[in-house]
Amino acid sequence: MAVSASLRTAGRPIWKAALLAPRMVQTLTDVNRRNVTSQQQNIPPPAKYGGRHTVTMIPGDGIGPELMLHVKEIFRHACVPVDFEEVLVSSEASDRDLENAIMAIRRNRVALKGNLETNHNLPPSHKSRNHILRTTLDLFANVIHCKSLPGVATRHRDIDILVVRENTEGEYSNLEHESVSGVVESLKIITKTKSLRIAEYAFQLAKEAGRKKVTAVHKANIMRLANTGKSIATKNVANPTAMLLASCMMLDHLKLHSYASVIRKAVLASLDDSKPHTPDIGGQGTTSEAVQSILKQIRGSAVNLAQVPS
Repeated sequence: MAVSASLRTAGRPIWKAALLAPRMVQTLTDVNRRNVTSQQQNIPPPAKYGGRHTVTMIPGDGIGPELMLHVKEIFRHACVPVDFEEVLVSSEASDRDLENAIMAIRRNRVALKGNLETNHNLPPSHKSRNHILRTTLDLFANVIHCKSLPGVATRHRDIDILVVRENTEGEYSNLEHESVSGVVESLKIITKTKSLRIAEYAFQLAKEAGRKKVTAVHKANIMRLANTGKSIATKNVANPTAMLLASCMMLDHLKLHSYASVIRKAVLASLDDSKPHTPDIGGQGTTSEAVQSILKQIRGSAVNLAQVPS
């Protein structure tokens, strides 16, 4: 199953890839996260410098840096007219580094972001770098597209669900304090204004996507999960599918549909061969083998990518 997620803000969508499903279910998650802002526009930033787009890239922690290298490799072979402005931000980043990242996102208006680890051993007053990015840029809607992928055995079949999650209120308000030693209280802030905002966005998205029903789901608690991406970092076993499909959503936003289509088709076609499947989906392949399989599909395309109109 692929989970495509995006975070949307005022003209600044951010795509983020992540593995969400437990390994025992053998699901593949592609998180193309549009982080939606309060003044989000569907108009992409104009291309510059000879028709090329500049995109902020934040590799992040864990498997992020190595997967971003593969995104660059795939884009290069597919002749994608995108230049990345790489900003190094980690969970330990200084306030200055974070300010530079936010400035770059505002300047380029589009970003591709890896995961930033949150250290849960720090005091409750500590705000994670992810939270600061979300609140500063008002990334209020986390849009996730969960879709079954060919060639990947999962518990459930024919999944095609759009999930819209409010990303700044509730527990995401990040208002916690230690009332007495050993006792931490968390404030769950919910406002009418932002509740209406996320609902209106969900219905508008459903309308644009041709969906006939919207289901409201209340999630009373949020369990903090371990950063699985960190445990497999630099081991060449991370699944690149999530990050690559996230980058395809980014290309669609930039109106580079032909490039997005070629890369997306190559990714999906590569999954038909189980040999390069990575361990998270029941295989024994490596990240490099998965990427090479995708590159093989791109090279085999009859389309001359350098001359394909976007």
